[in-house]
Amino acid sequence: MATDGSTSRSASPRSSSEGAFPRSPREEEEDDEKEALKWAAHEKLPSLGLQERQRLIDKLVKVTDVDNEKFMLKLRYRFDRVGIELPKVEVRYEHLNIEAEAFLASKALPTFTSFFTNIIEAFFNSIHILTTKKKHLTILKDVSGIIKPGRMTLLLGPPSSGKTTLLLALAGQLDSSLKVSGRVTYNGHDMNEFVPQRTAAYISQHDVHIGEMTVRETLAFSARCQGVGSRYDMLTELARREKEAGIKPDLFIDVFMKAAATEGQEANVLTDYYLKVLGLDVCADTLVGDEMVRGISGGQKKRLTTGEMMVGPALALFMDEISNGLDSSTTFHIVNSLRQNIHILNGTAVISLLQPAPETYDLFDDIILLSDGQIVYQGPCELVLDFFESMGFKCPERKSVADFLQEVTSRKDQRQYWVHREMPYRFITVQEFSEAFQSFHVGQKLTDELRTPLDKSKSHPAALTTKGYGVGMKELFKANISREFLLIKRNSFVYIFKLIQLSTMALVSSTLFFRANMNKDSVSDGGIYIGAMFFAVIMTTFNGMSDISMTVAKLPIFYKQRGLRFYPAWAYALPAWILKIPISFLEVSIWVFLTYYAIGFDPNIGRLFKQLLLLLFINQMASALFRFIAAAGRNMIVAMSFGSFALVVFFAFGGFVLSQ
Repeated sequence: MATDGSTSRSASPRSSSEGAFPRSPREEEEDDEKEALKWAAHEKLPSLGLQERQRLIDKLVKVTDVDNEKFMLKLRYRFDRVGIELPKVEVRYEHLNIEAEAFLASKALPTFTSFFTNIIEAFFNSIHILTTKKKHLTILKDVSGIIKPGRMTLLLGPPSSGKTTLLLALAGQLDSSLKVSGRVTYNGHDMNEFVPQRTAAYISQHDVHIGEMTVRETLAFSARCQGVGSRYDMLTELARREKEAGIKPDLFIDVFMKAAATEGQEANVLTDYYLKVLGLDVCADTLVGDEMVRGISGGQKKRLTTGEMMVGPALALFMDEISNGLDSSTTFHIVNSLRQNIHILNGTAVISLLQPAPETYDLFDDIILLSDGQIVYQGPCELVLDFFESMGFKCPERKSVADFLQEVTSRKDQRQYWVHREMPYRFITVQEFSEAFQSFHVGQKLTDELRTPLDKSKSHPAALTTKGYGVGMKELFKANISREFLLIKRNSFVYIFKLIQLSTMALVSSTLFFRANMNKDSVSDGGIYIGAMFFAVIMTTFNGMSDISMTVAKLPIFYKQRGLRFYPAWAYALPAWILKIPISFLEVSIWVFLTYYAIGFDPNIGRLFKQLLLLLFINQMASALFRFIAAAGRNMIVAMSFGSFALVVFFAFGGFVLSQ
């Protein structure tokens, strides 16, 4: 691993003991030379291979439950002893309202009639001829709160309460069609002052991955695109201060930090670390899989979705239903690892869980209880039961606190928790709970904190990211080239089948239009030659139709990663075109060299290469056309329908099937 000269080691006392017997000056000098040589080699550490990375991780975190916290404390201690403050992010949201307009009932169904009707209605709505038939929906209603660094925050609430929308709003990834009012700030800075998609990481509840890649390859690509953030600058400053103080760092910790801070590696040491922490090391080299390819389990996919964002440098994590498909033990271990990371390294985390087990619930410091788009409670977990007891509701001793909190606001379940038997029960609405929380001492303290704005000047320079992407455009392009080349190899059957198909049809065409039976005496004979050329154009065009299914299958991954600022659209699209040019050239060459002289076209070699070049351009045009149709259709059925229609139009207006 190449490192900058500023990250050099510092002089420090010899780590080996002197022994019981006195040593000669020569022996001590030899030991000093050996120590110096060892650290000189360490400074020029090359890129770690797979085996070296795994040995390093096993040395640092042999048993995750036991060693991970010790490892984190060692990292923190290295910064603390030279007085370096770690960057941290405090997220505030004030009077946040999110509203949407949507069709309900049959109008929302994607039928043939409603599709075109909605387009026509939208046009007339835009010119104010018709009033919209969309219904107004309030998703979040005047919510305010603070997400503090160094504390684990649990987001709890029944389904359809607005949890996902709140997480997306905090991560800066809301859909542009929503109506948003209010304010979200990071360390006092508004969203337009930095790049929230790279400062924070939103981890979706949907597991969207490329099935033909392995778990390790998926995490490595994510780490490569997200870059190292401020790790390199922090390490440079750390090494400088250690040198001034005469401190020698722990060898293995230093190797890990240098490897993690090196940009441009195809495989980062953080990939192996999170494979270990998330329990994915057992399936690291297994294909992710999809509906057609057998791969990892649903729980492992969920952990992969979590790890995909954690390998990046984001300081704030917003996790949406990360426990779906996981058993309670695995969920506990993952949340516990996150807790150690957040507490020790001053991270920021909001984690949405549907029904956390009691031992998992106890790992959190704060809780946000959301119901019907309103915040019922936000504050320390140990005070939430006091709030509801002040409202007349008590959690039974054997009842899970998380289940109680989700049921106490429900009209169906609330009555069973009413504690004042001598008083008549009355259903308490979410609005009443929300208003009561404002007068509760926790709510009052939160309101007072929100009234005091954060000082922007106190924000750590490395806390907020202002760059659009994690690495340079050249590195992003190289990463996408590598991935596309890998996918071509994994899908080699498709390309081999296309070559066999073309070869077979070329042989059929050669026998059908064999030169011994081809005359050149009349205009009608010329028509037969045109027919042979038109058949070549048809086959070359039709051969590109397989791009539709392959493009549609990868669209969800593209939209997800583009939204997370992994790469711009061009860095994804260009490699798919460039790497398929040699394949197109091979396909066209097979057709031309098998048919040209067999059919009896002009024997001039220049004419042969002109036909080859023409068919190559047609092949490229067809591939681009079908990729465009796939991107525009976004759905396999729609895209295939438009692709077939495009072929029909192409053949009909080609001037051969229908001649003037």
